Amino acid sequence: MKKKILFAVTSHNQKGNTGQPTGYYLSEVSHPWEVLRQAGYEIDFVSPQGGTPPVDGLDLSDAVNRKFWEDKDGRAKIDASLRPDQVRAQDYVAIFYAGGHGAMWDLAEDTGLSSLAAAIYENKGIVSAVCHGPAGLVNIRLSDGSYLISGKAINAFTNEEEIAVNMDKVVPFSLESKLIEIGAKFEKSGPWQTHVTVDSRVVTGQNPQSAHAVGQAIKEQLNQLGL
Repeated sequence: MKKKILFAVTSHNQKGNTGQPTGYYLSEVSHPWEVLRQAGYEIDFVSPQGGTPPVDGLDLSDAVNRKFWEDKDGRAKIDASLRPDQVRAQDYVAIFYAGGHGAMWDLAEDTGLSSLAAAIYENKGIVSAVCHGPAGLVNIRLSDGSYLISGKAINAFTNEEEIAVNMDKVVPFSLESKLIEIGAKFEKSGPWQTHVTVDSRVVTGQNPQSAHAVGQAIKEQLNQLGL
């Protein structure tokens, strides 16, 4: 029986009041999915509202994006994503939060997802995220009441990158600043550089360019843990 990884994606489809569409960023799903599927893991999808989540960055000139988009099993699963209350944490060795700007509006506030992530982590599993996906980490508290990310090295979409895409005044909070406020030791590279941080079974990546490397880091951590 294949071991399972849970991919969490946003259900939110608009960038604030701009009228611009958003959702999960396709390459931030497809690239880790490809790495982990090839390593033999089964991947399920969860979103705050369940059902078919909105997609952004639908670039099918990216061969890995196209492979995922045309994969019947992968597409069927993400298009029928589970709600958090339909998921059993004990079935998964890891949870991965994909980015896309939509994540900033719903992943942080979803208590069902936070509870799942805390349970997976406390069952010796891995919590991981890329780009805006770490928005899902900001309210995860462990059973002792502490924040999951407090005192840990963490990486995410940076303030500089948010300014570069003209979204710093649109997003509901600054991801980098919020992570630091909660007690994370924030690491970063220059805009659009690949950067992955691993600390105490938490794996985080900076931007879409880091998605493949995050998948590799999750795989390596699971191998080290024998999961």
